[in-house]
Amino acid sequence: MASIEFVTLDVADITAANRFYTAAFGLDTQLRLRASEAPTSGFRGFTLALTVSQPANVDSLINAALEAGATTLKPATKSLWGYGGVVQAPDGAIWKVATSAKKDTGPASKQIDEFVVLLGVADVAASKKFYVDQGLAVGKSFGRMYVEFASSPVKLALYKRRALAKDLGVSPEGTGSHRLTIGGGAFTDPDGFAWETASLAATP
Repeated sequence: MASIEFVTLDVADITAANRFYTAAFGLDTQLRLRASEAPTSGFRGFTLALTVSQPANVDSLINAALEAGATTLKPATKSLWGYGGVVQAPDGAIWKVATSAKKDTGPASKQIDEFVVLLGVADVAASKKFYVDQGLAVGKSFGRMYVEFASSPVKLALYKRRALAKDLGVSPEGTGSHRLTIGGGAFTDPDGFAWETASLAATP
């Protein structure tokens, strides 16, 4: 396994969720939706991150998401690493939109450079080993805090669960289903995140 083709979100209302994601982010093949009422509460242990080229694009995507019905968890602001903000979709999934650029270099657009699924895990080193054993190559690694794999078209990254929750502005507590399935294999990782092959996945 060397690639992640898509992620599937479990949502209560597929029609409403599809309407939201089309209006907010314009994602198609990388994001799939599946109807589910699986019990879940609090932080689901992951965020979906969109990396863009400039601050104006961050604002463009976040504003589109808010107009489509998302709620703000962290307003878009400047920081040492760049510019970004966090919103929660109506279905409960948390999205982070960010750029490492400090200044705009062109007109605002909704162009997305990278789509990243960032998992909050109990033990980054153990999860890193698990995914390397599954065939993913490490792209970046910062000890036991953060790991990024060289996967595409969806990138996978690991972060300590509590650190991820703090970064998103939410409490780390949560139980029940992650309501997320990753397309590219057929297994469940040490933190309970499920993977499935393309043939088993829901259609967009």
